[in-house]
Amino acid sequence: MNNTISVPLKQERKSRLKFLLGELKPKGKVFTWFNVISLPIMILGLVLIVIRFWKGIGSITNLTQEVPWGLWIGFDVVTGVAFAGGAYVVTFMVYILNMRSYHSIVRVTVLNGFLAYVFYAGALLLDLGRPWNVINPIIGNGFGTSSVLFLVAWHFLLYMLAELIEFSPTIAEWLGAKRAVKILSGMTLAAVIFGITLSTLHQSGLGALYLMAKEKIHPLWYSEFIPVLFFVSSIFAGLSMVIFEGSITSKVFSDQISEKRHEDHQRIIHGLSKICAGAMFAYFFLQILVFVHSKNWEYLNTKLGYWYLTEMFGFVLLPMLLFYFSYKRNKIILIKVAAIITMLGIIVNRLNVTVIGFRWDAAVHYVPSWMEIVVTMAVIFTEIWIFRWVINRMPVLRESPLLANKEA
Repeated sequence: MNNTISVPLKQERKSRLKFLLGELKPKGKVFTWFNVISLPIMILGLVLIVIRFWKGIGSITNLTQEVPWGLWIGFDVVTGVAFAGGAYVVTFMVYILNMRSYHSIVRVTVLNGFLAYVFYAGALLLDLGRPWNVINPIIGNGFGTSSVLFLVAWHFLLYMLAELIEFSPTIAEWLGAKRAVKILSGMTLAAVIFGITLSTLHQSGLGALYLMAKEKIHPLWYSEFIPVLFFVSSIFAGLSMVIFEGSITSKVFSDQISEKRHEDHQRIIHGLSKICAGAMFAYFFLQILVFVHSKNWEYLNTKLGYWYLTEMFGFVLLPMLLFYFSYKRNKIILIKVAAIITMLGIIVNRLNVTVIGFRWDAAVHYVPSWMEIVVTMAVIFTEIWIFRWVINRMPVLRESPLLANKEA
């Protein structure tokens, strides 16, 4: 009896292994412009990472004891997490507000958010002088359980787990595990509620980390409301990334998207533009209140003051108006332009807080080395490669074969 059962199990395991090995093979064209450009950067980035761990963080970065956090924190983590905010916003809209018309973008948005958190949390290891101490913020060793860093570390860890559970039905469908799909789908709503709670906390928590650097951040970008501003800006930052990323994937992976979903894509972008306009209006209004409350008028007639006005009017007010008028007139192209300007604005804002406006009065200001930039680009390209690999194999954009068979 046991032998009779073991034979089919062995055959199933062999077929599953054969399937997984087959999925590792490349699909589509190998020599594309993206591959030719990104692959050398990824290889060079890997070499630089090896040198960083071999000779220390000072061997490839311009970080110092005075400026211990640079590009890898300011861009890879603080900016990247803001762009990943689309996952908690879209899942809130679909599962909590029951806006089912946006359901078709849930999987790809959650995938993008999950990969962003995995890679940007992984980038933290590069920034730590002693990477093996990464466990300390999680257990509260040396920081204490009441520190902001302790909270942010746990928020990151638990939110990645929540997003993995949210995306896990897709993985089970890819593997053809029908029973697992049913079990994991039943866990989705609880994971979404848990994830939304965590995400709202750590989006503001990243801003709270900089509350302790009042003497180091330029007054135009420092205020006690940084956590609130980080949270509100993550809403339109995440949705702008959804618009931008969705516009690219709908063209690159057009063969996987049904005609109906192509039609829905325009409508979804149109709806998201209204939410972005509203969130940006709230953010702009809050920024005005913070500026008036801080009474930093004397800083406006300086170089950084002009840069601050450029950020507020060129990267907040302008795209906000573009979102509003393009929504009213249903101009999809303008919505996409507004999304790109908004994303640039988020990058500018986060770097102003973490790099440009940090130790702004120092005699020698921190400027990232070319090697830091290459490593950052390598991390981004690696994330895109894995994103593409998942899209080409799992039912993220296309209809799930299990669901199709069930409907048939």
